[in-house]
Amino acid sequence: MLMNKFGASAAPCRAGEARRAVRAADCGRARRARVAGAARPRPAVARSVPDKTVAAAAVEVVEGHHVDVVPHVPSNYPHFTPFIENVEQYRAMYKRSIEDPDGFWGEIAEEFHWERKWEEKHTSWNFDVRKGPIHIEWFKGGLTNICYNALDRHVQEGNGDRPCFLWEGNEPSDDSVMSYKQVLDEVCRMANYLRSLGVGKGDAVSIYMPMVCELPIAMLACARIGAVHSVVFGGFSAEALAGRIADCKAKVLITSSGVMRGNKKIDLKGIADRGVELAAKEGHEVPTVIVREIKHAVPRKDTKVVEGRDVWWEDAVAGQSTEAEVEWVEADHPLFLLYTSGSTGNPKGVVHCTGGYMVYTYTTTKYVFNMQEGDVYWCTADCGWITGHSYLTYGPLLVGATQVVFEGVPTYPGPDRCWQVVDKYKVKQFYTAPTAIRSLMRSGDLYVKEHGRDSLRILGSVGEPINPEAWRWYHDVVGDGRCPVVDTWWQTETGGHMIAPLPNVWRQKPGSATLPFFGVLPVLVDEKGNELEGEAEGMLCIKQAWPSCLRTVYGDHERYQTNYFAPFPGYYFSGDGARRDADGYFWITGRVDDVINVSGHRIGTAEVESALVAHPKCAEAAVVGYEHPIKGQGIYAYVTLMEGVHQSEDLRRELVASVRSTIGAFAAPDVIHWAPGLPKTRSGKIMRRVLRKIATKQEDELGDTSTLADPAVVQQLVELRGK
Repeated sequence: MLMNKFGASAAPCRAGEARRAVRAADCGRARRARVAGAARPRPAVARSVPDKTVAAAAVEVVEGHHVDVVPHVPSNYPHFTPFIENVEQYRAMYKRSIEDPDGFWGEIAEEFHWERKWEEKHTSWNFDVRKGPIHIEWFKGGLTNICYNALDRHVQEGNGDRPCFLWEGNEPSDDSVMSYKQVLDEVCRMANYLRSLGVGKGDAVSIYMPMVCELPIAMLACARIGAVHSVVFGGFSAEALAGRIADCKAKVLITSSGVMRGNKKIDLKGIADRGVELAAKEGHEVPTVIVREIKHAVPRKDTKVVEGRDVWWEDAVAGQSTEAEVEWVEADHPLFLLYTSGSTGNPKGVVHCTGGYMVYTYTTTKYVFNMQEGDVYWCTADCGWITGHSYLTYGPLLVGATQVVFEGVPTYPGPDRCWQVVDKYKVKQFYTAPTAIRSLMRSGDLYVKEHGRDSLRILGSVGEPINPEAWRWYHDVVGDGRCPVVDTWWQTETGGHMIAPLPNVWRQKPGSATLPFFGVLPVLVDEKGNELEGEAEGMLCIKQAWPSCLRTVYGDHERYQTNYFAPFPGYYFSGDGARRDADGYFWITGRVDDVINVSGHRIGTAEVESALVAHPKCAEAAVVGYEHPIKGQGIYAYVTLMEGVHQSEDLRRELVASVRSTIGAFAAPDVIHWAPGLPKTRSGKIMRRVLRKIATKQEDELGDTSTLADPAVVQQLVELRGK
């Protein structure tokens, strides 16, 4: 049972070691990534902040100059009435969310069905490793089920015929509609089949599927019976899939026969088969693989089936009842695992729990997107990432909206595909990544202007900071200057939006995530953990628990404490740097650890380096990020070859292929830089800041290199750049 791997019983981690590791990170990279056009802040005031009341901290944020100087501009976007109508309303709600979290979130939770209500004092947390194990609890004593609240609740209220999923296939002519009642029926059938396999509360189910309706249906079926789903992005390799299957000890794998991505056919079942084989070599056998036939990609007759293990989805649900008993679970029962890259080589299984996640994703979806029941909403994210969990599956369904589920790619069969879909379904809220925005921007305005887009009301951005040029194009061209852009900052670990503009409340600043959402108390700290006041730039931390905060790393609570709470005791450390301007707006400046954000995908440098050195001709590798015009950050790999091996274009392609097969195509290096050696200190540590400077042609700004064991290697690397 997966439940046995949870709990906060691990001993407090070594805070000093973790803090030293963070201090060693190249924080300058975050500063260099400052949003274009933003003014450099005045020197910040650092202070060691003593323990003080939560109320006092809240007052500093919501009653200080930060909020008061920001005007309300309702005339800019007059075509809708927001839930939050002015700054004063936000200020009052925010203040209460910080001072009285039990009452604030408890009132919102009343909108859902609870089989047993939570205790009056239902929240508790400890963010300080010096005071004991990290723990977070919301809605203590409550029993609920997120599937019931996402589906049954709407059907019982008479909205069963409302469209739930509008599926848009790879080809524009391939589409279908599922109502809330139809989705509920299919969820119940799959839930009953999973139960027939012995899957129950706390058991893990891995899902490796393309963007078809059965993907969120499988997630909801797991939630209905208390099983814990682990969705693996369909672009991951067999090796990456195997590691995730083995780590969570999945009882079942749900996959598909294949998928079309533009003109490319992908044998997803073949990758899944290899993943199951590799998982077995790691010590975990998967007894059942459920396969959804994707006829337009790989039909059943062309799909390899393993007798006794594989079963077709269609056969599995045939004859199953459309009624499935709900497993009422504790508010802190794990809902899902989602693996995310860290600064070490092994991805972390981030654990999110039912009650707090349900309430928070619903609330952020409602207020940030100004979403109401029946709105047609399109999030272009894949369910293999947290955005597809929170803002394609759970959040919009809890609100009662209609989701576009998009199988294809934004530029196939032409650069106007997105705007075709917007007009076809009358999309009101559109949520995508800066990478996609920049790609569409390069195609020109004409492809946008050919379509009306009259239905659009809100434009969202997610995954990475959006540069001001892309923001303005998104706002002025896609939105015709009449749709607010909600540039959201949050993470896999946070579960939901943390810093985001609320429509029609804040004056918009291109590139800024603006101000915190309800219940979120962000602070900037220096490398010693001192809070920075006023205009400042530092490391972004959160001072108080929020309902959708991750609860642990699966099977490794000490790693959870070490990564997120030990660097700065008393705070959740995001791993991101940020700048706060004179108006209190937050500008995310980038990662301060060894993680690269490529098209919104967090990739650990250690993962890529391990994949490179797995090649027999590679002796050593070092990977850094660099600014990429489309992807935000690209992957720049320095490779030292084995003695006697000569560089070649064929070898370059082999190394890239090694990364693609080990991790996935999205992690493939953009640049392979041949390196006779790497710049190391006398203690053997690679000076990554030097490598970043060389990658960006800033070798005149290397800074102090006196600790290099071999200073000559720097000039050698400069001379070999581009060769």
